[in-house]
Amino acid sequence: MAAANQLLPVTPALGVVTAALLLVAVAVAGWGLLGHGHAVLRAGLRAVVQLGVVALVIAWVVGSLWTSALFVLVMFSVAVRTAGRRMTAGPGWAWAAAPIGIGVLPVLALLLGSGLLPWKGLSIIPVAGILIGGALSATSLAGRRALDELRQRRGEVEAALALGFEDRDARLEICRTAAATSLVPALDQTRTVGLVTLPGAFVGMLLGGATPVQAGAVQLFVLIALLAVEAVAIVVVLELVGRGLVAHGVGAQVG
Repeated sequence: MAAANQLLPVTPALGVVTAALLLVAVAVAGWGLLGHGHAVLRAGLRAVVQLGVVALVIAWVVGSLWTSALFVLVMFSVAVRTAGRRMTAGPGWAWAAAPIGIGVLPVLALLLGSGLLPWKGLSIIPVAGILIGGALSATSLAGRRALDELRQRRGEVEAALALGFEDRDARLEICRTAAATSLVPALDQTRTVGLVTLPGAFVGMLLGGATPVQAGAVQLFVLIALLAVEAVAIVVVLELVGRGLVAHGVGAQVG
């Protein structure tokens, strides 16, 4: 409790300020004609409900390795649907399981197999959540940017085909650079860590009693692992787009 109070005291004032900030975000998004006013409100309200449910459930699931694994599977499924629907409204959205899974599973297997990550729900769930979240962001961004680039530069794809390029190679020639920019947020976070921001894992370990060196080592691992996971996810997304397994649907979700 003392550690929690050092960060933000959980009082009625915290709830009031949080609600006020959500209303500000909704108002600014609407006033600025960003087109996401309702999406911001829905996201905020969903976060309230979801975090409330998770807070009640997680104390139960961490007691068993099997229930913890099931919880991670639920996180993975939600991430696949979210990233897939962000990429495309077409039937290919389920392919988002490939970049997220191929990016995350080897890292988790390495951690568990090497003994660095204990076979305990309290350890597995947060690490898996961090990695899945990074893969989700990279997958949705890379997919949207690649598909948007192909749509806007369709003539160049057709020109490449006329020059003898295979379908896959023609698509990748046009969309690879745009999709690659999806790695920039992770790169910026890694480059500026400790100078601009103190990430959650670092602060959380310090508040939990770890030394600055221990907290820094864990946070460094998290950042490097995220770079690896997101780079793999982007490469897999490009392969899916290049092979035509993921294509533009009627319109990808934005909220």
